[in-house]
Amino acid sequence: MSRRILFGPIKSRRLGTSLGIDLIPHKTCSLDCVYCECGETTNLTLQREEFVQVEEVIKKLWEYLKKGPYLNHITFSGSGEPTLYRWIDLIINFIKDNFPRYKVAVLTNGTLLSQKEVRSQLKRVDVVIPSLDAASEEMYKKINRPHSDLTCHDLISGLMQFRGEYQGKMILETFIVPGANDTEEELELLKGAIKRIKPDLVQLGSLYRWGTEEWVREAEPGEMQRVASYLEGSNSKVAII
Repeated sequence: MSRRILFGPIKSRRLGTSLGIDLIPHKTCSLDCVYCECGETTNLTLQREEFVQVEEVIKKLWEYLKKGPYLNHITFSGSGEPTLYRWIDLIINFIKDNFPRYKVAVLTNGTLLSQKEVRSQLKRVDVVIPSLDAASEEMYKKINRPHSDLTCHDLISGLMQFRGEYQGKMILETFIVPGANDTEEELELLKGAIKRIKPDLVQLGSLYRWGTEEWVREAEPGEMQRVASYLEGSNSKVAII
């Protein structure tokens, strides 16, 4: 049985009517986040591969998009970290060259943006939504449980480099874990990192389905508003989603 590559369209809170592209085997990622709704990471890796043949992806996209469906975005997301797909730029270029009416978005944990090749591959994307849940090494390891070769410093550095090179819209996503990254100390570090990254928008999320770890709970509306008010001092617009 061939694996699912396209899914939806779905109604996204952030991106409207969105056709999903899933190029990564479940659950292949560079992080093992405590809140991930896809479950525990079973293949924690930084190795970029052609998990599914480019030709197969292009064929499915052509068959679907030639009908001219109504879409707000075509979004790379799904079962793992999209930038682990070695030839993601070939898929992006196919869409932009053949179906320019559609905007392309990438949901990413941002860990590979420290690599020049990855940053270059995303240059034609309309919207990139990377994550930054913590700005201290201790909290990064607690919440995101990264591959051993990753550091919070490199993550932030990669986000800053990408922002400096990228001409599209960059939305920084921060997932609030009550009792962890919402302390004044952690928020002050986050605020400083956001000031340096300079995203177009910061979106705050919290658990609304289920997470990998039972101790992760949904933040109350008042808790989210407190965090939003604090991070607005970063000089970036902050929204709760």
